[in-house]
Amino acid sequence: MVAASNKKSARAASDKAPSNSGIQDLPGLYREMLLIRRFEERAGQMYGMGLIGGFCHLYIGQEAVVVGMKAATQEGDQMITAYRDHGHMLAMGLDPKGVMAELTGREGGLSRGKGGSMHMFSVEKNFFGGHGIVGAQVPLGTGLAFANAYRGNGAVSIAYFGDGASNQGQVYESFNMAELWRLPVIYVIENNHYAMGTSVERSSAMPDLHRRGESFAIPGRKVDGMDVLSVREAALDALEHCRSGKGPIILEMMTYRYRGHSMSDPAKYRTQEEVQKVRAEQDPIDRARARLLAENLIDEAGLKEIDREVRAIVAEAAEFAQTSPEPDAAELYTDILR
Repeated sequence: MVAASNKKSARAASDKAPSNSGIQDLPGLYREMLLIRRFEERAGQMYGMGLIGGFCHLYIGQEAVVVGMKAATQEGDQMITAYRDHGHMLAMGLDPKGVMAELTGREGGLSRGKGGSMHMFSVEKNFFGGHGIVGAQVPLGTGLAFANAYRGNGAVSIAYFGDGASNQGQVYESFNMAELWRLPVIYVIENNHYAMGTSVERSSAMPDLHRRGESFAIPGRKVDGMDVLSVREAALDALEHCRSGKGPIILEMMTYRYRGHSMSDPAKYRTQEEVQKVRAEQDPIDRARARLLAENLIDEAGLKEIDREVRAIVAEAAEFAQTSPEPDAAELYTDILR
């Protein structure tokens, strides 16, 4: 019964016709999604080989969310997210070599090998982390929005969190403050249906997560998170809402992760038939590919060239991650608060 219920909710967002807004940009968006997919596939392989230690949460299946959101942003807008963060970093333009080297704990990593999968950061790219504590990034993202409002710089903070984190108390404290002060922040709920392993229907009294801000007068919208153009269209509207001084807004992205919560999760709480059905009917990359061909925006040869280019980037990142030296022992004493 639970699996059937979740299959229905996974389909719900695709009942609406996909957006055609900005379709001329679809080739670039397709490439960005494919880069994330291939990168995460290689990360999964390297984890299985013992080259990546600790926790590793893959973004496979959810690529359209962050790519569509980033495509709508302006210079100066910020992103902050949880521990399923590799895709967000790549979408923000961080070097794949630095991301992969951080996964392997090498000196060439974005955090010099000390953060691993869940803790990377780039002020230069306005990416304010990966955070390992469930929901902790939401008040931090709200703080970024407060700074933007205080400075009057017109920037918007985008705080990502999942359906599981949506039940955390600090999320609602953030909602209250954000609406009270009309802060320019978009709360993006990446609803992949299962949190760490419990379906939304079993864990949430109000499973329509875009309505979670109603008691604070925060508007919300449910979006097909498996269609990159629908995500970008919703993001453009939300960013305009924030920049015009109307305060925060919630976007519930209906998406789906194909792998377990982390690499150690066998995902026995759902059937393989359910996963395969979503992949066959809703995969964001396959959908974008089909539309590119249908609209004559690219041909099969062009798609193969993009795939070759992306695979070469990922192969280079994997090689760098394995050949970059280990951090010097002195790094144990740097970046420490005293």
